[in-house]
Amino acid sequence: MKRKVIGVIGGSGLYQMEGLEEVRHIRLTTPFGKPSGTYVRGTLDDAEIVFLPRHGEGHQWLPTELNFRANIYGMKKLGVERIISISAVGSLREEIAPGDVVIPDQFIDRTTQRPSTFFGKGIAAHVSLADPFCPTLRETLSEAANAQGANVHTSGTYICVEGPQFSTRAESQLYRSWGAQVIGMTNLQEAKLAREAEICYATMALASDYDCWHAEAADVDIQQVIAVLRKNVELARQVIRGALPLVAEERACICASALKDAIITQRERIPKRIHKELKPIIGKYM
Repeated sequence: MKRKVIGVIGGSGLYQMEGLEEVRHIRLTTPFGKPSGTYVRGTLDDAEIVFLPRHGEGHQWLPTELNFRANIYGMKKLGVERIISISAVGSLREEIAPGDVVIPDQFIDRTTQRPSTFFGKGIAAHVSLADPFCPTLRETLSEAANAQGANVHTSGTYICVEGPQFSTRAESQLYRSWGAQVIGMTNLQEAKLAREAEICYATMALASDYDCWHAEAADVDIQQVIAVLRKNVELARQVIRGALPLVAEERACICASALKDAIITQRERIPKRIHKELKPIIGKYM
């Protein structure tokens, strides 16, 4: 029986997946440059896992420095159909306490310096991002997190900021007024690129602090973030493991055919070089 191939992108605090068998370390080059680090491929229960530490081994890269295109392209090249993202976030709501798990369903973009599409340079495509996370994978993560006894919030808007600095108080209050639930610096570009690559994508966001809007809580600092995340790393691993048997063999979600009608460039006008570079992504529509 064919194994499910599931990608895991580990954020701050989660730099490796324990329990993998038949482990291989894979270095890739892509048309977009080098990924964040080495992909770790192995088996876990009935699934094949491809793990990538988002910020590199030893946490080398700032959010703005991440090569999101290379990271997702590499996942696609390795046959990944679903990506589970583990991310640290700040809470913008009283009811989302540090240590809680949030499974976001929406984004607001406040980034300014990041390439976030595979297309351009002779090929135009416009995928739908109305629902930027895979609804099926979100439901799977929510079920698995609840099964571990976590305090889970099954929806929420993730506001993605450029960083690397944390917010000012005025910004934090502004984002609250927009109705956002959590704040982070990385996941939006991953979601956009995963949709273009027809990969299901969902986030297990681990709340580590109250940003700086909360009058009674301490202002966020990186040591606080890491301390909370270290406590939640094992929870994240158990949720991922619990989610694996819940993932269906076949996909019936919007992600699996996101590019079907999205490429609007006449096929004969797509440059041969671009066609070759994007073959893992666009090949089935050419």
